[in-house]
Amino acid sequence: MAIRIGDEAPDFTADTTEGRIRFHEWIGDKWAILFSHPKDFTPVCTTELGYMAKLKPEFDKRNTKIIGLSVDPVSDHKSWVKDIQETQGHAVNYPMIGDADLEVAKAYDMIHPNASGGKRTAADNATVRSVFVIGPDKKVKAMLVYPMSTGRNFDEVLRLLDSVQLNAKHTVATPVNWKPGEDVIIPTSVSDEDAKKKYPQGFKTHKPYLRTVAQPK
Repeated sequence: MAIRIGDEAPDFTADTTEGRIRFHEWIGDKWAILFSHPKDFTPVCTTELGYMAKLKPEFDKRNTKIIGLSVDPVSDHKSWVKDIQETQGHAVNYPMIGDADLEVAKAYDMIHPNASGGKRTAADNATVRSVFVIGPDKKVKAMLVYPMSTGRNFDEVLRLLDSVQLNAKHTVATPVNWKPGEDVIIPTSVSDEDAKKKYPQGFKTHKPYLRTVAQPK
């Protein structure tokens, strides 16, 4: 079954490089980023996992845990991390899920439902390069899916997280190419009267349906 924004993220129990976890329990009261990759010891994935290790302090600041997934066993993950550190300059500092039976990949609709486990090539796993942003309420807040040949922009994942967290806290929207600190949009569900109460410092009305205001702190 396809997962949609707003759905509860499927819970699961799995082995990781940091021990066995129950996913919802592991998230606790934090946010979470679950991201998958086609196969261990592959070039694009090596660059991605190294960059996520570099970004981890930024996710920590945002009360967000990160966790990777591959349809390879944990033993392969543990061997691969040495290559990642050597080539990317950053040691993997977050857990990586072993999903050799494809249970998690299928639960999150990251791979064809008829796919089978066992020895597989990266080409067989072409759909498994997904990102899920999950809130403390265990609901899926955002998703990204990339083809196997394209490395993801994890700076964009961070920006996306900033946006959904801002919406969760202040019920505002963010415009095209928004960056933290820039003006945000007052949703049309908020009347002008309510907006004046909420933003006594004032806001700008471009059109009746397009009003911007300084980003709430």
